[in-house]
Amino acid sequence: MTAIFVLLDSLLGFYALLLIISVVLSWLTTFGIINTHQPFVRSVLHFLHAVTEPALRPIRRILPDMGGIDISPIILWFLIYALRVLLKADIAPLFGVNVY
Repeated sequence: MTAIFVLLDSLLGFYALLLIISVVLSWLTTFGIINTHQPFVRSVLHFLHAVTEPALRPIRRILPDMGGIDISPIILWFLIYALRVLLKADIAPLFGVNVY
């Protein structure tokens, strides 16, 4: 049972890392630092968009329009963090598992 909770925690941590990488790469492409005409860069950006957009889209629908500022990745990161804390502190001890 411990392996399941460790796996879930690792997957959530990996998804949070992908979210951060996606935000940083979007900034780098916006400022023209990364050339999006390169096939490898384009495939990485497409993969990150395909992975993160299904989770970000519902958050963007709920948030009001704030101009050019998109805080949905921050909100998703906090939700992932809260889910990881809930998993470690409340759900895992119910099953007698110490995930720390």
